[in-house]
Amino acid sequence: MQKTIYAAMAAALTVGAAQAQSNVTMYGIIDAAVETYTNADAAGNSVTRMPSLGGGMFPSRLGFRGTEDLGDGLKAIFQLENGFAPDTGTQGQNRLFGRQAWVGLQGKWGQLTFGRNYNMLNISTYDVDIIGPSQYGLGSLDSFIPNGRSDNSIAYRGTFSGVTVGGTYSLGRDTSTAGGPAGTSCAGESAADATACREWSALLRYDGNGYSLISAYDRIYGGAGAANGLNSSAKTDSRAHVAAFIKQNDWKLGLGLITRNNEGSATQPRSNLVYLGAAYNVTPFFTIDGQIAKLDYRATNNDTSQFLIRGVYNLSKRSAWYVAAGRISNDGTAALALSAGGSVGAGMNQTGLITGIKHSF
Repeated sequence: MQKTIYAAMAAALTVGAAQAQSNVTMYGIIDAAVETYTNADAAGNSVTRMPSLGGGMFPSRLGFRGTEDLGDGLKAIFQLENGFAPDTGTQGQNRLFGRQAWVGLQGKWGQLTFGRNYNMLNISTYDVDIIGPSQYGLGSLDSFIPNGRSDNSIAYRGTFSGVTVGGTYSLGRDTSTAGGPAGTSCAGESAADATACREWSALLRYDGNGYSLISAYDRIYGGAGAANGLNSSAKTDSRAHVAAFIKQNDWKLGLGLITRNNEGSATQPRSNLVYLGAAYNVTPFFTIDGQIAKLDYRATNNDTSQFLIRGVYNLSKRSAWYVAAGRISNDGTAALALSAGGSVGAGMNQTGLITGIKHSF
């Protein structure tokens, strides 16, 4: 009788394992580059370096993603993603999994995840931002764009007949006091202030035949001790993004506008960031792309313009060599560097050149 019970239990476990199919994938990108740019300081000196924050195409990363089939179209999902600097091997975002760390469920109704998620403003730039989160890109004009992640957040996204809707809500958007642009020391989750350090975002996107229309909104709340002037929960920093792109066999065109109302800034709270980019496949192996952008502050003349061009040669499906050149023009007292994490003298223009290799696995 006892042997019969053990045999039945083993059979049940075997059936359960067969029904709950699971898999885990390890993936990553290593993008290492060398760059040189002018006017790295007020004296007008140039610098040649290997950048840490990103390469000429993507920031480097190592990640794990997994799914488990729960039956009836329902899946358990998770993703852990670490950022690192290939020039020194150091950890990015000052965290073990600073890029993403979430778990959730996925079905025909979409996916719901809990943890450290990308906000919808960041997701809205996918596809339409031609240059993407590279060392030279929109992140040089507004570092929040490629670093749009929220701690303690709940995220939903679903696509229905070409229409994608999404949203996030964070109970405490940033628990770090370091970690580059994403570390603004606003932990939240306070019993004394239910609004402090919260964040919410929303996305609406329509994908048609060869084109897409995109809109997104993001609002972050301040809190005691938070950086960037948002030292009170009564202060907010909001961005709205409207964009579109057209894609054909050998070319792509994308344009967008990001408006911002930053109550953390007493001198220039309102700004518009407009960008236009294009890419053309010269051959199946070689692509030329470029982008122009301007950050316009309404209350001051501290504006910045950016011009980028890049050539990418695909050595294989996973490896590519690239060369990119850019120029940034700062007006007034603006001091935005062409290269993310770089430096420039106030009101000075900057020209840069970057080349490197990207490998994905």
